[in-house]
Amino acid sequence: MNQFDFTKSSVPPIPHPEALWPDPFGWNTWLRDRGIAILLDNVNEFAGAITSPTKGLGLRQGSSNAGQYGLETDIDWERLAGLKGFSTHTVMVGRYGIPASRMFGDNLNPSQEIYGAGGNVVVHFVYGYGEETLFGGRLDMAAGRIPLLTDFSANPLYCNFMNNAFCGNPKASSDNTTHSSYPDSGWAFRIRVRPSTYTYLQSGVYFHEKGIYGVQQMRTGFKLNGSDIDGEAAPVEFGWEPIFGPDKLPGHYKLGGAVDTADHPDQYYDINDRPLVLTGEAAKIHHNSWSAWALADQMLLRHNKSGPDAGLIAIATFYNNSPVTQVRERQYNLGVVDRGFWHARPLDAWGVNFSYVQVANKVTRSQELQRSLGMTSLLNGSYFPQTSGMIVEAMYQIHVWRGVTFMPDFQYFIRPGAEQGLRDAAMLGFKSHIELF
Repeated sequence: MNQFDFTKSSVPPIPHPEALWPDPFGWNTWLRDRGIAILLDNVNEFAGAITSPTKGLGLRQGSSNAGQYGLETDIDWERLAGLKGFSTHTVMVGRYGIPASRMFGDNLNPSQEIYGAGGNVVVHFVYGYGEETLFGGRLDMAAGRIPLLTDFSANPLYCNFMNNAFCGNPKASSDNTTHSSYPDSGWAFRIRVRPSTYTYLQSGVYFHEKGIYGVQQMRTGFKLNGSDIDGEAAPVEFGWEPIFGPDKLPGHYKLGGAVDTADHPDQYYDINDRPLVLTGEAAKIHHNSWSAWALADQMLLRHNKSGPDAGLIAIATFYNNSPVTQVRERQYNLGVVDRGFWHARPLDAWGVNFSYVQVANKVTRSQELQRSLGMTSLLNGSYFPQTSGMIVEAMYQIHVWRGVTFMPDFQYFIRPGAEQGLRDAAMLGFKSHIELF
């Protein structure tokens, strides 16, 4: 829930996760008493195919590992220095590995979400921004380097899963690179207002930088001068966060959209409105694009004996992109997460999630033309024209120890990469998370 208690500070509570080493030498308590939180953690994801890939394409059955270590700082400057309502937030990470799903041809729904965009460096700067909270939480403003998708079309429940179709945002959301996504960010300003305890409205301006996910410009994340800015994205999101019934079952319902002013190449036409793959000319450029989304999660029943947050939660997502400029036109997700169902192990959880992705018709038409010309490598690196594909993921999250979880994971790809010609694939793996302090 996003409803905070502001009786001790005007700043929302700084993170206080369970940790393997919660208070080394007492310094963590000393810092937190002064409004400073430092978090160090590691996420590791392993997956391997248990089915054979399509023959004759150079694909293979294999496995891979990917992971991230991260350092987060959150400072309540009201406690530290008397600056009422002001806080700052930074994250730096290092990443390693690749997703195994590429080995059998999938290029839409990576089996391990934690791969890539970290620059393959020891330290990659993710974000850093200041936040001002006023009027008992009714008004919240933030400015600095902020990923758009950290604030919009986001839900912390998604990362109970491992496939990038679900974690960290619905994958269709990052098709548009003006919608900056963790672990990369751009200069931004965001404002959120709460007309009532159970509703909010937020918007902002997020500046787009060319090559945001490329190592040439954003390898370390510390390129902060904004010389590559070529447009802005302006998202708007309305949220309703009701609590139902005597068991106080929380829900979160979000409806939003975004428009931008950046340059986007057409997926089918060249500058003369002829098919790109036939002429070889430069793509037609659109100076704007759009996306829209609806997200919901609702606790259906509460496991009262297992703790205040234990219960069965349903999750649903709908995402719609411009079919002119984006690869994924639509995405639908539907799933459940159940934590605390086993009273003897109140922090264990199980979950199942389903995703359906529909590729934009312009992409399919371009690939069909390429295919008719005898090309073997098609747009987006696909082997067959892309139409639609599905993912089913099932997990069981084991609370091993304080600050340590281990999650066996199963994924099934129906039409990997949304390609009818690729054989369905099944994967087994695990996701581990260790919060050190």
